[in-house]
This record gives sequence, C-alpha cells and structure tokens, in this order.
Amino acid sequence: MAENSKIEWCDHTFNPWMGCTAVSPACDNCYAEAMMDKRLGKVRWGKGQPRQRTSAANWEQPFKWSRQAAKAGTRPRVFCASLADVFDAEVDPLWRENLFTVIDQTPNLDWLLLTKRPKLAYGFFQTEQVPPNVWIGTTAENQKMLNSRWEWLRKIPAKVRFLSMEPLLEKVSLKAEPGPDWIIVGGESGKGARTMNPDWARLLRYQCEILGIPFFFKQMTKKAEIPTDLMVREFPSPDRSPEND
Repeated sequence: MAENSKIEWCDHTFNPWMGCTAVSPACDNCYAEAMMDKRLGKVRWGKGQPRQRTSAANWEQPFKWSRQAAKAGTRPRVFCASLADVFDAEVDPLWRENLFTVIDQTPNLDWLLLTKRPKLAYGFFQTEQVPPNVWIGTTAENQKMLNSRWEWLRKIPAKVRFLSMEPLLEKVSLKAEPGPDWIIVGGESGKGARTMNPDWARLLRYQCEILGIPFFFKQMTKKAEIPTDLMVREFPSPDRSPEND
C-alpha cells in the first residue's frame, strides 16, 4: 500500500508544480484537470496558461522520505508528477533544474517520471545526464502513441524505461525488441470513463510473459472488480543497470 499516495505502483507522489496541456486521446478525461482546474480552480489548464509551482514545504518532502528510506534500508518509488508533466515545454526551465537538483540529492528514492512528451525528454537528456535513481516512462494509450512515443523513450539511458497503458483505449501489440522494462495497464476512472476491454489487457499480459517484461495491472474501468487472471502486479528488478539500445 502506498504510504503517501493512492497510486498502487508507487510509495509517494510528488508534484513540483501543477498544470498542463492536453496532447493526445489519453488526456480527454484528465483527472488532474477535472480536479485542480474545473473543481478546485487552483490552476488553469491549457496552452499559454501559467503553471503553478507548489510550496517550499512541499519541496522539502522528498528529503524527509529519503532520510526515512536510508534509516529503514528501503527504496521508495516516487511518482513525479501526477498533476503536471515534467517535460512540458511551457514549464519554467529553472523549475525543472530545481527538480533535478532534488532528485540528485535524494539518492535513496527511485523517481518515476511519466511523460506524454518523450521527444522533449530525449532532447533534455542530450545535455543532461540521467540520474541513476530515475525511471522514465511514457503514456501509450493506443497503438499510434505506443509506436511514436516508444521510439523516443527507448533512446533515453534510464535505469528503467516503462510504459503506462492507462487508460488503455484499444488493443495494442508490443514489438519484440527492444522492449520496455515494465508495463502498467489500467482502465479509465471517473466521469465519462471510456470502457476498457479486459481482453486487451490479457493480450498485453500474455505478450509480457513471452517477452519477460514485468506486468502491473492497476484497475478496470471505473475501478470495477479486477478479474482474477489480471490481478498481476509485478515490478522491475531493483538492481537493473542503465542501458541504451
């Protein structure tokens, strides 16, 4: 169970800033926009809208988690950022620089950076080294997004490169080589949720078994009961070494 997050595949969630712009079908029912913009009015979503940096107290949280992890001998997974995109081009570059300073200074944490902009992430890492405690992932809700985004993500020499197929919107086929190090699959939740056929997830689970890729099934559409055969929640090996295919 996540300690400081409701997301099952991480231990903590850290948001350095809030706000984003829709870029693909996965964004159509964005929970972050619905909550932080439409319901709470804390930040406006969309192109040209200012992103909002979170408080200094919030930025101190990762240091506390890292100290606790060192004492406990654990490696918590930190999802960054659930209310934004680290590689959003409209974010102040200084904020991103500040974030990577925090990542560098919290070596006892594994940072999971999930982006819908892997091409921009690849460009960023042409001049910056990927920290050894960074896992980088991209959203692949359909075959088109998988094909285009994975080609950029696979070039980034991170410790773990993963795919978040949530919401999974159609049947998707993986390429045999080179493949991701981890796959997360799930249906959409909330108002207007689009239905995920469980057979799409079963096909991915089967492909992961064949290719030796850890498979993590998060939820059915609107958090309906998960079929027994899909209750698989695997993680990549913690001692992986960065590779660049």
